Amino acid sequence: MSTYLIGDIHGCYDEFIGLLQQVEFTPGKDTLWLTGDLVARGSGSLEVLRYVKSLGDCVKIVLGNHDLHLLAVFAGISRNKPKDRLNPLLEAPDADELLNWLRRQPLMQVDEEKKLVMAHAGITPQWDMETAKQCARDVEAVLSSDSYPFFLDAMYGDMPNNWSSELSGLARLRFITNAFTRMRYCFPNGQLDMYSKESPEDVAAPLKPWFMLPSPVTEEYSIAFGHWASLEGKGTPDGIYALDTGCCWGGDLTCLRWEDKTYFVQPSNRRLEPGESEAVAS
Repeated sequence: MSTYLIGDIHGCYDEFIGLLQQVEFTPGKDTLWLTGDLVARGSGSLEVLRYVKSLGDCVKIVLGNHDLHLLAVFAGISRNKPKDRLNPLLEAPDADELLNWLRRQPLMQVDEEKKLVMAHAGITPQWDMETAKQCARDVEAVLSSDSYPFFLDAMYGDMPNNWSSELSGLARLRFITNAFTRMRYCFPNGQLDMYSKESPEDVAAPLKPWFMLPSPVTEEYSIAFGHWASLEGKGTPDGIYALDTGCCWGGDLTCLRWEDKTYFVQPSNRRLEPGESEAVAS
């Protein structure tokens, strides 16, 4: 029995299946953890969702910002961007079934035995584990309710960018969503910076990657995350695993076998279109 953690798939279905074949993933025996952003950019978002959903309890996923954007498009709230290549999914006969399944997926996965946490962008250093769990439940409850379009309409925006237990309503939900799905850099006090996307060696002081700040969570748990393809899986402290290596941008799809910390990679089949680069990812 093995646990395989795979970075952002972004609709790269062929590479996803190739990677699973490479590691000889066996449903019913092995467990698959996916860092979110299952969809958008690659051409196989429909096939990815169908396959992941079919795995049932063999897979643990978290929602990423592109997954949430897809839900907003499906709800008629946000614009369908041609570069996301989502039309086959949105027009599929099982779109309702797939997307109602997707919106009931969590923002965070925790394995207490492995002392392992997974979130799409990471865990803000302003939270301890109990706060992170409660915050995840807050958003998950709204997403799985009939009022989820109201939340999706209000989730866009960069403020508030500082955590307080006194945050409430849509402001609280927006902060939680940004922390779990969009965060990269923080100020020394843990306040989120929602603008900078440079590589860590180029970012202006005093900003630091969220994982370089002291955190109650990282003292006890390892954290696996995606979202930040330009890291190329490098430069994180021990116990922090950056798994998005930019498959949809011509990089690799990366898998970490948890038991022995062995990495596997599947090269991208995709050629970038003129003017397209990872720098425009969000």
